[in-house]
Amino acid sequence: MAGKSTFKVGFRRRREGKTNYKKRLNLLKSNMHRLVVRKTNNYIIAQLVEFNPEGDRTVVHVNSRDLEKFGWKAGKKNLPAAYLTGLLAGVKAKKLKIDKAILDIGFAIPKRKGWWASALKGALDAGLKMPAGEKALPSDERTSGKHIELFAKKPVTKTFEETKQKIMHLK
Repeated sequence: MAGKSTFKVGFRRRREGKTNYKKRLNLLKSNMHRLVVRKTNNYIIAQLVEFNPEGDRTVVHVNSRDLEKFGWKAGKKNLPAAYLTGLLAGVKAKKLKIDKAILDIGFAIPKRKGWWASALKGALDAGLKMPAGEKALPSDERTSGKHIELFAKKPVTKTFEETKQKIMHLK
């Protein structure tokens, strides 16, 4: 005869690999907005999300596709695009009088000087106050795309500077 089962099924979003509840709880305890940075197959997404008991509320949403409006013609998934996406999210957050945030990269592996750090650096340059170590942030040469210019022999830094100036004039 079968007795009670000792197996307990975990939360659905955890089983699907969408939510790390331990990390989420620690982020929510900070009582700050979360800068959620995600990478899709083609784009980088940056959102400022605030906690609400009925469900989280997205305050600012920026996709690297939005950079086309500012004249960005290069890739939408590289380090300069991540920096500009974070910068645009930070500028929009400052317009809404949001001063502090905390980074949420989800299940992404936090490698130093990676795409998520580039988005973080963009948000910091826009004026958001966020905890970040200097060792983790990429150099200005990498965020401006000089490493791409050397490899691909395409002018990226000129377009990068023009796009950055247009985004900064949104303030």
